[in-house]
Amino acid sequence: MMKTWKKLGLSLTAAVLLVGVVACGNNNASEKEGSNSAANNEKTTINIATGGAPKPFSYVNDSNEIDGYDIQIVKKIFEGLPQYKINIEKTEFPSIFAGLDSDRYQIGANNFASNAERREKYIYSDPIFKNQFVIAVKEDRDDIKSFADLEGKTTEVSPSVNYTVALEKYNKESAKTPVVLKYSDAELATILQNVESGADDFNLIDAAMLQLYIKEYGLKLKAIPLSQEDTDRIGVPYSYLILSKGKDSGQLEKDVNQRIQALIKDGSISKISEQYLNGDFAPEVK
Repeated sequence: MMKTWKKLGLSLTAAVLLVGVVACGNNNASEKEGSNSAANNEKTTINIATGGAPKPFSYVNDSNEIDGYDIQIVKKIFEGLPQYKINIEKTEFPSIFAGLDSDRYQIGANNFASNAERREKYIYSDPIFKNQFVIAVKEDRDDIKSFADLEGKTTEVSPSVNYTVALEKYNKESAKTPVVLKYSDAELATILQNVESGADDFNLIDAAMLQLYIKEYGLKLKAIPLSQEDTDRIGVPYSYLILSKGKDSGQLEKDVNQRIQALIKDGSISKISEQYLNGDFAPEVK
């Protein structure tokens, strides 16, 4: 053995050192590979905020879990995006925007319609829902047909939602007699019951949502479809997810929109819509 090492011009000590260096090199390579593997498997956390109302778009179900159309849509979106993990948090409705402003939340999911002010501050996803806006009134009323007929009438509204913003703008820019806006955090069922009882004159609402509440609560209400002019006061009859303009928001927007289009094409959004909205309100493929 010693003769063999001597023929190679190596002492036994040098041979041992050589073997040790090779072994250490292999270990370092293994550690480096493991480190790279861990980095490659690291997921980006996406914090999603919702207000927990209105049902069926966002609510807490009988199992005390956050549920609803918007919630199931975002879960389905991220099922196909393994590079992310999601955290869904229920918060006060105004806190959704504050969280998006600070990038505490990366996505808001709460049946958001589009308006110019929000589009300046946030990124809108592709539409996840298409619907029609209507005026909800008592079955026996025939004096309300348009926004002009709402002047002097009373309605209960939630701060910052698209219908409220539209009525505030109408009061400021067009109304001779302002619409009376009663700001409230009441449940939608209570608000619609107040219309039915005559405590309030009307409520602006999505057609699909109104039909669900009429069916669930047996409300004696009817829907007055809006003209195109009045529809435009509220915005395009779609709802969206809204994204913060934080770090990597461009890539997140791209990934989310690709998934939305894929889910429209394969019928997944239609299926969720049938389950939660009792009809197919999936948007068209772009």
